[in-house]
Amino acid sequence: MNILVIKSSVFSDGGNSSALVNAKVEALKAAHPEAHIVERDLAANPIPHLDGERVGAFFTPSQERTAEQQQVDDFSMALIEELKAADQVVVGLPMYNFGIPSQLKSWIDHVARAGITFRYTENGPEGLLADKPVTVLAARGGLYAGTDNDTVTPYIKLFFGFVGITSVDFVFAEGLNMGDDTKAKALDEAKAAIENS
Repeated sequence: MNILVIKSSVFSDGGNSSALVNAKVEALKAAHPEAHIVERDLAANPIPHLDGERVGAFFTPSQERTAEQQQVDDFSMALIEELKAADQVVVGLPMYNFGIPSQLKSWIDHVARAGITFRYTENGPEGLLADKPVTVLAARGGLYAGTDNDTVTPYIKLFFGFVGITSVDFVFAEGLNMGDDTKAKALDEAKAAIENS
């Protein structure tokens, strides 16, 4: 059992989504004591945002790349190999200003690669990765799930589906900035959902 853990809170382990991630990982470790866990804390170890040089490295044929360009490609491929090798994926997902954290977007931008994790065909795009369970632990200050203001849930489903991963489940902890009682109740309910999943 290989488990890939992605934390995207700017507060690292101090974030609410990271606390839920840790609860999920503990549950998985209890069920699979021999599991190998790879953790990516995107705040502690940020992935560079895309710029012209990084995109240029991706599109330069391997035999024509400079050493610096090859390093960029190697880094991207290492992230892809982590995702490929995982039997399960656990993602901590706060919502910042109606979107995903920019550091998570950087991870996505290095993983979604034409010809590697997806390809375009006459019938539309096709994901090239094998399906696997993904648990997304979504923490929000307000109440967004099921409303038009939740841009995050469809985006994450779209990304994973685009690369071939459709078994994506969400656990929501909402209203975390709406008072201590509301926060405690939301986190308790989310942790109970994790234990029962």
